[in-house]
Amino acid sequence: MKGKVSVIVGSKSDLEIAKKAEDTLKELKIDFETKILSCHRNYKDLETYLATSGADVYIAIAGLAAHLPGYIAARTKKPVIGVPVNKGAISGENSYPYVP
Repeated sequence: MKGKVSVIVGSKSDLEIAKKAEDTLKELKIDFETKILSCHRNYKDLETYLATSGADVYIAIAGLAAHLPGYIAARTKKPVIGVPVNKGAISGENSYPYVP
């Protein structure tokens, strides 16, 4: 095993984006698991998971708001990769730097 990656999505609607990461991790033969955990709806479950997951790296994917990667990064010393998702009323503008 080359390490364990945890793919965390904020809701079921983000699973289609997570599939792309999962496919790449499978191709690279990297052990991973995917969880649906929201820092808004069930932050206690997310904090418990972070404390017990044993992951070496987190990939955080959440549409509508970009809070999930920062929330995870504030609670772990492990690397966190935040994936911007372009959807919702503001089209993900808060998920990545705006360049006019």
